[in-house]
Amino acid sequence: MSGSGSRSLSSGLRAARPAAFGADPSGARLERIRRSPHFANGVFVNPEGAKIRPSGNAAMEMAKSYFRKDERVRRAPAGLIPVHPTTLADLARPPASGLRITWMGHSSVLAEIDGHRVLFDPVWGERCSPFAFAGPKRLHPVPVPLAALGPVDVVVISHDHYDHLDMPSIKELAGTDTVFAVPLGVGAHLEHWGVSADRIRELDWQEATKVGGLTLTATPARHFCGRGLRNIQHTLWASWVVAGDEHRIYHSGDTGYFDGFKDIGAAHGPFDITMIQVGAYSEFWPDIHMTPDEGLRTHLDLQGGEPGGVMMPIHWATFNLAMHAWAEPGERMMWATHDAGVTMAAPRPGEPFEPKSTPPVDPWWRPVSQQPVGGWAAWPPVGERLDLVAES
Repeated sequence: MSGSGSRSLSSGLRAARPAAFGADPSGARLERIRRSPHFANGVFVNPEGAKIRPSGNAAMEMAKSYFRKDERVRRAPAGLIPVHPTTLADLARPPASGLRITWMGHSSVLAEIDGHRVLFDPVWGERCSPFAFAGPKRLHPVPVPLAALGPVDVVVISHDHYDHLDMPSIKELAGTDTVFAVPLGVGAHLEHWGVSADRIRELDWQEATKVGGLTLTATPARHFCGRGLRNIQHTLWASWVVAGDEHRIYHSGDTGYFDGFKDIGAAHGPFDITMIQVGAYSEFWPDIHMTPDEGLRTHLDLQGGEPGGVMMPIHWATFNLAMHAWAEPGERMMWATHDAGVTMAAPRPGEPFEPKSTPPVDPWWRPVSQQPVGGWAAWPPVGERLDLVAES
């Protein structure tokens, strides 16, 4: 094929590429990535390493488990998920304590902190997928339209997977004045979707940026990246610390457990609230997502080994992304934090709360879940609890 023919084919393939795939880093952005101490042999690398996906026999077993009918039923709610219809009145009054959190489902969180508004991983789309007709569909409606949230000072993105970086949501936010804080390389996607370069703060691990009175620091996580057919590992993944004049909060993004949480806690903690991924875990990918027990361990590491602050589980309830039962992350986390003396926040999607006065856990997921064999253990606990969580 002639050179001109090759260029025509290449141009045609680029034109056919779905917009949701985003854009690969290039130019000065790619040069900066190559200078990162966390980039080696052409890819970003994890702390302590990580196996990203199963292979061989493990992949076959995973596929069999995924398609078993009885297990598929467990992975979805049995009724309508109770969503708090967030209203302007919920958000118009400043938080009395200076810190208010509204979990919108999955990893999307609005944090109102010391007079500023931070929106983590906004996913308002119907599917976490590049296609409108296929891919994991949300299990509950969004609590409030994105436009109804009001002005947001900064949007924080943890990494570029579809359930954390949603093109329709970014395109809507591109028309506002918000600043975007993202890990290295992710800015290429945002610019491709209409966000101006001067509103993007692109950070490597341990780098920080100031937005108003907030300091946002990208901290390590143990995960991976990729949106297109080629996963070139040229965009970074991160957890995030946001510090205001009076409060400090932590959002884990997606991550497996690693010892670095202790270092993050020592450098930036303790935190008023930690928002920690405890859903979509599996024995088939133990290095890149955390179980509730690992999530509890992470919270304690971040708090210097003490049960202080509030822990809120994220990355569950909204999309079906793993083989565990739909309600299992919330139920297991409830018992784990109770046994450890840690305060857990368990709001319904869209239900604002102030960590300083976190309400007692109400297991709202139970009435809309498949019941475990033998029923649910009594909550609040009465005497010795029954160990039914594993069967939920």
